[in-house]
Amino acid sequence: MELAEIAARAAGENFPVGSVLFPRSLRPHIRALYCYARLVDELGDAYEGDRLAALDELEREVDAAFAGEAAWPVLRNVQPTIREFDLPREPFLRLIEANRMDQWVSAYGTWAELQHYCVHSADPCGRLVLGVLRRLDDPELVAASDSVCTGLQLVNFLQDLPRDLALGRIYLPREDRERFGVTELDRPSGELTQLLQFEAERARGLLVRGQVLQSRIGGRVGRAVGLFARGGLAALDALEAARWDIFTQRPRPSRARLALAAFAR
Repeated sequence: MELAEIAARAAGENFPVGSVLFPRSLRPHIRALYCYARLVDELGDAYEGDRLAALDELEREVDAAFAGEAAWPVLRNVQPTIREFDLPREPFLRLIEANRMDQWVSAYGTWAELQHYCVHSADPCGRLVLGVLRRLDDPELVAASDSVCTGLQLVNFLQDLPRDLALGRIYLPREDRERFGVTELDRPSGELTQLLQFEAERARGLLVRGQVLQSRIGGRVGRAVGLFARGGLAALDALEAARWDIFTQRPRPSRARLALAAFAR
């Protein structure tokens, strides 16, 4: 897929990728990494051919990018970032593995199982951002980043429940569905609303770790990294304001709300 197409598909997220709070020199690198993450998801979710074969080919392209020989536009775009910041290969490969898991796992029984999925599907994104900031060697920052990224992934699961069902996937743990007596996920109910509220509080508990990232990194860059978490919190506020209606709309924060979050202390 062409780079411009992938970038366009990334435009509707919960936070501004490559925020103006990042130094101008870093913004293209942040965007390049995010476009890579979007490409992996597109191959895992929307590719009309053999998705596992496509993901295998992508993994070969990652190897080529680390050798400075990538052929795909998105990988050529991220290649200079890999080289300049000496990024590790593992986060790139974990994102691919998450999309392989999507091809054979349709539901998760426990929160621990879903967390394991998020270790592959979400946490690598934050680690790559820390790599660009040259802070990947700080265990406390890495742990806080993992929590925020898992929280953001959970927010997306709540927003995209109808879409995921259409793909044949359920990302709300069975143990939680049983706890609230949820037997149908394709229509609104009081039980489903309680489940969504429960998962939203779990996401909030993870996203508050964004305060650690912001305070430890500090300055404008700290606020830029903190914006990822605040974008997720704003999305949860939008869900609540919409009375948890995820079937007639995809509740998400307005650009004005995100702009306010960007400059919040």
